Amino acid sequence: MGNNNMKITDYIGTLFDNVDNPNKITVAFTMANKVIDNGYSASIILMVDSVHLACPGKVDDIDIGAPFMPVKKLQEAFLEKGGKILVCQACMVHNNVGEDAIDPRFEVISADQVVELMMNAKGTLQLT
Repeated sequence: MGNNNMKITDYIGTLFDNVDNPNKITVAFTMANKVIDNGYSASIILMVDSVHLACPGKVDDIDIGAPFMPVKKLQEAFLEKGGKILVCQACMVHNNVGEDAIDPRFEVISADQVVELMMNAKGTLQLT
């Protein structure tokens, strides 16, 4: 059945890469902002190596150039508009990223919660 306390989101973007793939990170945040701009709720889930992006300052230097905005600006705009950044707990453990090391605005979620969100979202974009 799933966890009745889990909030549902219209859109989920999943990221798997760390700073070594700035194009995917930029596209994930660009699309998530567009979703909110179109009146939907949106979440980005950081999984596998992308959990490192949850650490403050990690996205600050990611800027692939026009026509895209720098990721730091995209991330801040996304959060200000009510977007959620969620971080896979098991991936954090596997990558030695402690909960105390991540941005306090982000939420750590379990694998069960990832499944619940994915199964109930209206749309997803998986940047693998």
